[in-house]
Amino acid sequence: MEKNQMMVTEFILLGFCLGPRIHLFPFGLFSLFYILTLLGNGVILGLISLDPRLHTPMYFFLSHLAIADMAYACSMVPQMLVNLLSPAKPISFAGCITQTFLFLSFPHTECLLLVVMSYDWCVAICHPLRYSVIVSWRVGISLVGTSWACGSLLALVHMGLVLRLPYCGPHEINYFFCEILSVLKLACADTKLNQLVIFAASVFVFVGPLCLLLGSYACILAAILRIQSAEGCRKAFSTCASHLCMVGLFFGSAIIMSMAPKSLHPKKQQKNLFLFYSLLNPMMNLLIYSLRNKEVKGALRRALFKESHF
Repeated sequence: MEKNQMMVTEFILLGFCLGPRIHLFPFGLFSLFYILTLLGNGVILGLISLDPRLHTPMYFFLSHLAIADMAYACSMVPQMLVNLLSPAKPISFAGCITQTFLFLSFPHTECLLLVVMSYDWCVAICHPLRYSVIVSWRVGISLVGTSWACGSLLALVHMGLVLRLPYCGPHEINYFFCEILSVLKLACADTKLNQLVIFAASVFVFVGPLCLLLGSYACILAAILRIQSAEGCRKAFSTCASHLCMVGLFFGSAIIMSMAPKSLHPKKQQKNLFLFYSLLNPMMNLLIYSLRNKEVKGALRRALFKESHF
């Protein structure tokens, strides 16, 4: 890092190409989404930690998904809000590299956590009598630890390849944060190895987990079709459909951003995809996986009812 900083000490984030008055509307809107994401996921974490009925592996996984969403939002959105108020905002080289690491680490971890949650739900529906044996606390902690470790290690691999490159200008990043491909464009050396590793990691983190997710949901759908109760089948199918929609939006946008040729997507369209990924996706996770959950809503009602009696 010191060698690179001898050539460049900071980058300029160009952000959004909007007029000075127009900046205020997206700033207010994005701030609202950011606050709702933090408050909503914070409430979910509080309910899971305080309610003994939610002390199960299923909600343990959900709590870590909420942590990943909050951490990702905190690492990306504040810089974006600052950039809206002060366009062409400089960021130090070390700060840019740190942001790139966080940008890679948390989404990778979230992808793996979604696979873990789909596996958990598959076991709960297809093998309910053996659930506590198959998904024990020991297994759950191991799966979550592996998800965080793999996400961080993959990000470290990318950072090692990024830091080996010299950066001698220009210093302008046409983005609202230090997205890795935008950073690589500023390197004055061959980046083919970096791009190859990014593509291979995307296959491993996005395409592989997506196949596992679809396999889990195929088993879930097969089990749902065997349910005798029409009402039970309807509720289970509704939940499965909402989960599949969320998975499709999350992985679809992630695969397009990381694997599709950039010539097919103008820079403005890429920024819009990242906005969805950074702001709307954590809120959608909150709505689909938490607020539509019967046990979570029950825990929220019990907490509110308990508070009203003090």
